[in-house]
Amino acid sequence: LSLDCSFTCHYRCRALVRLDCSGPPGTGDEDDGNEQALEKDTNVDEPSEWEKAELGQAQVEQRIKEYNSQINSNLFMSLNKDGSYTGFIKVQLKLVRPVSVPATKRVPTLQTGRSGPHTQGVKRRTSFYLPKGTVKHLHILSHTRASEVIDALLRKFTVIDNPRKFALFERSEKDEQVYLRKLSDEEQPLRLRLLAGPSEKVLSFVLKENETGEVNWDAFTLPELHNFLRILQREEEEHVRQLRHRYARCRQKMQEAL
Repeated sequence: LSLDCSFTCHYRCRALVRLDCSGPPGTGDEDDGNEQALEKDTNVDEPSEWEKAELGQAQVEQRIKEYNSQINSNLFMSLNKDGSYTGFIKVQLKLVRPVSVPATKRVPTLQTGRSGPHTQGVKRRTSFYLPKGTVKHLHILSHTRASEVIDALLRKFTVIDNPRKFALFERSEKDEQVYLRKLSDEEQPLRLRLLAGPSEKVLSFVLKENETGEVNWDAFTLPELHNFLRILQREEEEHVRQLRHRYARCRQKMQEAL
């Protein structure tokens, strides 16, 4: 670990954790910062005009044929006899805050191989950060709603947080700018995928925190609130450290100039 590393670990877990902070070239925080600088939340929840298009049965069948002919994988769309269709969507998870998962592991005792009377079946919540760039493919129906996609993603990762804490966004690139729009609960992602075609630049899906402007603190448990306070404290301390370092360098340069 480097000297300025702020990694925190339980003392019992320290020997079990190994970190590789270098990462492969080109996947560092600088790339994330550049992408965030290009991202622009349109703050508009209304779909674009092309997303409001209503397709007839023949048009849907034609669009599916065109879509399948343009992809280079086996993630095809299929038309069903009842007029609906199935297909795959790819969702990138870009979560800033930790998520909670259930933990039912036995609590370790001091004597190996022995368990106390209160150590079995202890139910706990474990919080952790999902890795950056986590991507998940989902096989859904044409009438699957955005809220159902969120529920499915949380089940895939056994996340037990309130689904209302998350929102599904559509991401598009235009004129070297990235635009984000939050989907309503009733919108149908696979329908949008069919209308946009397979291009990820035209349309892709991102799961993010549901930033409504006001935080519903009642939706969080007491351990989560304590955890948020610790995170905010660490962020504040890091921000203060960076400010002090910045002004110390400025002071040094001014003294050298005198």
